[in-house]
Amino acid sequence: QVQLVESGGGLVQAGGSLRLSCVESGRPLGALAMAWFRQGPGKERELVASSTRSGVTFYTDSAKGRFTMSRDNAKNTVYLEMNSLKPEDTAVYYCAADPAYVRADPNYWGRGTQVTVSS
Repeated sequence: QVQLVESGGGLVQAGGSLRLSCVESGRPLGALAMAWFRQGPGKERELVASSTRSGVTFYTDSAKGRFTMSRDNAKNTVYLEMNSLKPEDTAVYYCAADPAYVRADPNYWGRGTQVTVSS
């Protein structure tokens, strides 16, 4: 069974930075496609970034140029480096994993970490 635990969220001013981490246990990380999703207040959950098993990354328009997703398979950890944060980035950020396609309905989810960006 895959377990995902996020950390690194918090309160930051607009223009600031945060780095989120997601530690995976249960399978070798290299066997999983990984993704970060978020759900803002009153909004539906949305994809932010994803990484294939081989490390190819994809970013949605909201993340391009500001967020960087990376993975360290040796540490079973994925990261989301977030820069130039905006109040609209306020959300609960979730780590997700799937053995195949992670962008839609992944099999495994973390519990989330809150990111709040003040103006």
